[in-house]
Amino acid sequence: MPNGKIRWCSNVVAVLALLNCSLTVLAANPANFTVKSATDDSTFRLSDHRGEVVALHFLLKTECPYCLKYTHAYSVLGEKEPGVTHLFLKPDGEGEIKTWAGKLSKDELKELPKIYRDPDATLAKQFKIPNGYKFHGQTVHFPALVVLDGEGKELFRHVGKNNSDRMAVKDFVAKLAETQEKSSKATKPK
Repeated sequence: MPNGKIRWCSNVVAVLALLNCSLTVLAANPANFTVKSATDDSTFRLSDHRGEVVALHFLLKTECPYCLKYTHAYSVLGEKEPGVTHLFLKPDGEGEIKTWAGKLSKDELKELPKIYRDPDATLAKQFKIPNGYKFHGQTVHFPALVVLDGEGKELFRHVGKNNSDRMAVKDFVAKLAETQEKSSKATKPK
């Protein structure tokens, strides 16, 4: 690459850094994955949900009240949305999950939406969810939502700047309708 182009690229990166912007590097998300439930022996395998929209909700730690409120709002939406599966993922280790679940009664566990484990935020890393958020004395990934189409390709994402920066349910519904409309227009024969 000629020196002028290298200098131009590094100048663009420097300007973005000064503006506190970031470049989104488009990389392939995992084509398939399997995660285990945090509270029972069930698993979720992405390939078993082909043809459905899958919304991956990368939550923070188990003791997060914003996560619980957010999870409940989306689970209510999920009951009303055929063809959309909401997958709630927590990065807690096995011990942390057991301690959290042990505080809940069987009735409370039944009322909770199913939460899956993403040990050490492995899946969050594969989906390039930024790490570095300081939360309860730990450094974790930022809260995020990644929405996949029926083939497992990413439709859109939202990465929060902090614990309370989440995509509201109404914004999710609107964005999903918008992306599905664009997708159907793009695939219609002319």
